[in-house]
Amino acid sequence: MTTTKKIKIYSTLSKKIEDFTPTEEGKVKMYVCGPTVYDLLHIGNFRGPIFFNLVRNWFEKIGYDVTYAYNYTDVDDKIINRANDEGVTATDISEKYIKEFEKDFSRLKLTKHDHNPKVTEFIPQIVKFVADLVENGSAYVVDGEVFYSIDNFKEYGKLSGKKLDELEAGSRVEVDSRKKNPMDFVLWKPAKEGEPYWESPWGNGRPGWHIECSVMNQSIFGDTIDIHGGGIDLIFPHHENEIAQSEARNCKCFSKYWMHNEFINLKDQKMSKSLGNVIKGRDFLDEFGPEVMKYLMLSTHYRSNMNINDDKIKDTMSGLNRIYQSLLNADTVLEGDFSFNEKVVNPKIKTEIEKQNPIIANSLNDDFNTVGALAGIYEVVRLFNGLNLHKKKINEASYSTAKYFSDWIRDFGKLMSLFNEEPLQLIGKLQEIAIKKRDIDVAKVESLVAAREQARADKDWGKADEVRDELDALGIELQDGVAGKAWSVKF
Repeated sequence: MTTTKKIKIYSTLSKKIEDFTPTEEGKVKMYVCGPTVYDLLHIGNFRGPIFFNLVRNWFEKIGYDVTYAYNYTDVDDKIINRANDEGVTATDISEKYIKEFEKDFSRLKLTKHDHNPKVTEFIPQIVKFVADLVENGSAYVVDGEVFYSIDNFKEYGKLSGKKLDELEAGSRVEVDSRKKNPMDFVLWKPAKEGEPYWESPWGNGRPGWHIECSVMNQSIFGDTIDIHGGGIDLIFPHHENEIAQSEARNCKCFSKYWMHNEFINLKDQKMSKSLGNVIKGRDFLDEFGPEVMKYLMLSTHYRSNMNINDDKIKDTMSGLNRIYQSLLNADTVLEGDFSFNEKVVNPKIKTEIEKQNPIIANSLNDDFNTVGALAGIYEVVRLFNGLNLHKKKINEASYSTAKYFSDWIRDFGKLMSLFNEEPLQLIGKLQEIAIKKRDIDVAKVESLVAAREQARADKDWGKADEVRDELDALGIELQDGVAGKAWSVKF
């Protein structure tokens, strides 16, 4: 694939599309906020890992050396509360759910991160970081608790666009008379009875939420990173506070670019426990499989709100089926005993791929437009399927064309961690899901298919057409070679 290093990124900080220029030539330092590990993640939590996996892979594809850190928050009120409820330690809970997340991550076959820092591994660095903020007047201590003073950071609000006077007027923060400003936030909190704690100059306690990412970033990358990512819900206050405390301590730009993926809604409603519409990522993977989840997430631009409903899932399965059917057709041709010869590749396929390569590259360079990239893939798939090479006698030209196409689509798929499963198995899995979703009576379908075959053998064309119409009404499509059947369920 033809590539170029001219990448444009929408940065939440500047509120505009910017040309990407790394802090160090040829290298990308990227940090994405990971989960608080107290439960299985819901499906929305997987949009970030899947999208930023593409970001990392594309940077590497075009020649950058990427270092990617994705953290685990392993000390938090939610973790402690769950530990108390279950009568175990906070470490027991955090380690359990880190392992569970990594099981799901492995199923998705995403590229492994370079760093998975845990908060509890950086306590000495956190204590030093907070002490530096106290020393330079950016933070203050009250009763063993350390607060960050937002009034001392004149640029507070530059990421979210929020103004200090608006924040104070609309503040829902619990009133604490010890704070100089109601919006001041905690850097270090005293330990309560039964909670995990660490020693500090201010007494036994544990870090506040926001300080962790600043410290892990600084410890791994130094003062400035290239890209900081996360969900849009983290812009304020988490990422806003990261900027304030980091730049107040280091007096340098914390992150050059800020990227945030949008929310996921479920059937036009925001997922929430109160509505009872939260879907665990594990449950979605079990029901639909990793390819469906990844394709679903990448079929909408990361800065657009995604609404997951039955139609969206059906469209996702249909799109995947079309691509994998083309790969299955190619594999059928590749069973022939020939050698690859690029000179005899079908010129239409070769021309279309050469046309789409820069289109796909430009789409990904344009703020990682996966929708445009997938559209380019479909153009090639449509053309290849139209050749029907699997239905013709295999020769050197058809073999070479199938290999040229198959290698190209699988190579592109690696960027998204897609399109590299065994086609027949994947198509069969999609069919199983469709049969279940549409409550298809397989025995009835098989009986009707047999009846139609008999009618055709008897040359009773009227009967054959009548049965075909009945199958069509059930959502059944007659065809050869799909998961070993002469029929398939329409998506």
